[in-house]
Amino acid sequence: MQHKALPALARAIRVATIGILNGRPISSDKLNRYPMFSPQQLLSFVAVCETGSFTRAADRVFLSQSTVSQQVRRLEDALGKPLLERTSHQVQLTEDGDRLLGYARRIIALNNEAHDVLTDQWRDGVVRLGVPEDFAAVTTTLLAEFSRSHPHLRLDVASGLSNELRRAWQQQELDIILIKQVKGDKPNAARPEPMLWLDSAGFPAFERSPVPLVLFPLNGMYREELCQAMDSLGRSWRVGYSSASLAALAAASAAGLGITLLPASCRLPDHRVLGAESGLPAIDNIELALFCRQDATPAQRALAEKLQDYCQLV
Repeated sequence: MQHKALPALARAIRVATIGILNGRPISSDKLNRYPMFSPQQLLSFVAVCETGSFTRAADRVFLSQSTVSQQVRRLEDALGKPLLERTSHQVQLTEDGDRLLGYARRIIALNNEAHDVLTDQWRDGVVRLGVPEDFAAVTTTLLAEFSRSHPHLRLDVASGLSNELRRAWQQQELDIILIKQVKGDKPNAARPEPMLWLDSAGFPAFERSPVPLVLFPLNGMYREELCQAMDSLGRSWRVGYSSASLAALAAASAAGLGITLLPASCRLPDHRVLGAESGLPAIDNIELALFCRQDATPAQRALAEKLQDYCQLV
């Protein structure tokens, strides 16, 4: 039987065989010159990174704390570089550790995918989808129906900030992404995303000085537009509230912690909309965009088409 997921598997293998520390492709005749990463060491390393603790990591991978520590140390010795900075209170990634983390996750996922495909558990392959936070809940019914209609397909869904989803897409960790973006990169399908300047109806913030802003962390969506608008008006401003959660930003601005720029769908009853009289510019360059890989499997294309119809993308 020819498995539909094998082309994606082969592509992932090619990605996984990129030199981790120097970024140079490794030819097949040189593979035996490179030490192989131990899957268990990578599992322990990822567990420590995600939990921030050797103790919690040990609980996750069902090993003792000393064994997890030993495995991470062996990984560092094999690479000749420290991957973690250890203090009495916390564990932090080094620059090299951060570079390895993405590869480690992909190698582990590739191992799991190979097992599932070759044991015929998911003979229709795997679809890895990324959706923004405000679409995570509203698309669940569609995704559940799609999953039920494809019982031999594994559907993996990740929700997060659009910039994070785009980065995962670029690193080939996702097959389909539905994201918010400034118009530029040409997607498979898109539609304009209406934006609103929002303030609290009960506790207005726009008239304060400096103006408190409610926004995403650095490099987050809408942050630059918000700050530039204040600068163009000659208004002094400060960060009143910052969060990676879209729902938290909407709630914070409605409660009076500052003005914000968010999709119109995020408007709450306690918001007031700041219009042209405020001097704030109309924002019409944001779109909801769908990206699907050119070499997508039939199942991946089918889900992309359903999302396109559901979100009324053209």
